[in-house]
Amino acid sequence: MKMKIAVLTGGGDCPGLNGAIKWVTKTALDPRLVAKRSVSFDVLGVTEGWKGLVEVDPNDPKSRERYIKHLDEEVVRTWDRYGGTNLGTSRTNPFNPKNDRSGKLIDNIKKLDIDVLVAIGGEDTLGVAYSLHKLGIRTVGIPKTIDNDLTGTEYSLGFDTAVNVIMEEIDRLRTTAGSHSRIFVVETMGRRAGWLALRGGECSGAYVILIPEHPFDMKRVCELLRERRGREINYSILVVSEGAKPQGRQEFLKDGKVDDFGHPTLGGIAAYVADEIEKKTGFEARHIVLSHLQRGGAPSAHDRLMARWFGIAAIDMIINEEYGRMVSLAKGEITSVPLKEIVNKLKLVDVKKYYDTLLSKLAGVYRIAG
Repeated sequence: MKMKIAVLTGGGDCPGLNGAIKWVTKTALDPRLVAKRSVSFDVLGVTEGWKGLVEVDPNDPKSRERYIKHLDEEVVRTWDRYGGTNLGTSRTNPFNPKNDRSGKLIDNIKKLDIDVLVAIGGEDTLGVAYSLHKLGIRTVGIPKTIDNDLTGTEYSLGFDTAVNVIMEEIDRLRTTAGSHSRIFVVETMGRRAGWLALRGGECSGAYVILIPEHPFDMKRVCELLRERRGREINYSILVVSEGAKPQGRQEFLKDGKVDDFGHPTLGGIAAYVADEIEKKTGFEARHIVLSHLQRGGAPSAHDRLMARWFGIAAIDMIINEEYGRMVSLAKGEITSVPLKEIVNKLKLVDVKKYYDTLLSKLAGVYRIAG
């Protein structure tokens, strides 16, 4: 029996995506493995995520050439060394109630003779995969998000590399912060979950870390900075998630735009915190927004390893007909979970377990990491 697998990447790019595509392809086509199976595979790469499957015209050779790529072991041989996604990505939602194109999506899947879809992405991308599964399309998911906020798995592709970027950039900031006796506020990604800010701040020895899960008191933050001034060194580094918010306020919006999944663009919290520090303490404070730098660069060793494990596991799931599920890391072992268990849920920071609030007697919210 021969099956046609289509693999795509959706949502924000990150290191590890190319590695996952490579190992899906190599595991599906490895001649030694093929000889032991009762099924063989063809592998297609869909460009631009769900957008590619919606906009492709299966009857138009030029359209197929644009959106559908034949993948083999030679094509993907070096892909795991590079960041981003060689297939391209998008934030297209075929099930958007304002512009529902799910019918065309399903029709194109059938016309392209795709037997199984491997979707690599976060909550939104995998939510589309789950919706397709409920409609009878065979899907398998691979977790990807630098926010590491997917439920059902201890790890999502891109997180380790992003944390390393945060650490490296803060290491560089220390030289100028120390030279000018400045306070620097570093804004990381993290809309609703603070894992990036928390782990990146801890690794880099940030003095205060602010996360979305726990609103903060600006007055208390300033008190901590006054206490530190002259006690150890003459500068401080603060790390703040883009979704963090002061007590009694909503998160800061960059503009009024929303994406195809209804998410607004966040931004501005670091500038607010730096400005408030200067107003309340008189200390010189600057801010920097790491933004898409966190998504860039070559994958770390850990992301390369996890991409390999996840890609291999996805093919094992297809062979075992474990559809409508996502590859998962649980207690250090590779397993899988139903897609329905990760949709509309997020893995948030357990504040009581991981976040230091012992000194918040003045209703302050912060994390002293060093």
